[in-house]
Amino acid sequence: MSTTRPYSPGDRGPEPSGASGASEGGVTAAGPAGEGMAAQDGAAAPPGGPQVRRLSFEGESGVVPLARDFTRQALYAWGWLPAASADQRAAAEDVLLVVSELVTNACLHAEGPERLQITCDNKVIRIEVTDRGTGQPAPRTPHRAGRPGGHGMFIVQRLCLDWGVVRTPGVGGKTVWAELGAPA
Repeated sequence: MSTTRPYSPGDRGPEPSGASGASEGGVTAAGPAGEGMAAQDGAAAPPGGPQVRRLSFEGESGVVPLARDFTRQALYAWGWLPAASADQRAAAEDVLLVVSELVTNACLHAEGPERLQITCDNKVIRIEVTDRGTGQPAPRTPHRAGRPGGHGMFIVQRLCLDWGVVRTPGVGGKTVWAELGAPA
């Protein structure tokens, strides 16, 4: 389902507003990512609350493999990997594929990604890719499976519980988000 809702039905709403910025050591408690690779952060959430990781792409090259490696590290930290079953392994691979597709789309169609944020709670993992582009992502219709290219948002649509786009009035760019269910 393609939506422009900032949050999916029944979602937890926006991230807590009390935290922002990057600390000198490169770790942020929450809020927007800071400069370059220094903008990674860990789990600044209360026990049982959502875990959040952010990565800034400012000044980085090779952003798709960087995003996948960053996401893989988060999945290990959150216990999604190593997977104990085929279903859990498939869920982790789906997350990595969706990250790849969203970051690739930002590279190809939106002047490049600015930031990746991954939020995980007990039920859902939410992926957000912020970019500078003005376009509206949408699955290409009709979808032609045998043709090269044009499959990114179709894949996201098929793998995710929901996805959408958030725009901030008066600010260029957008955030494309997608949510996947946590493995059983």
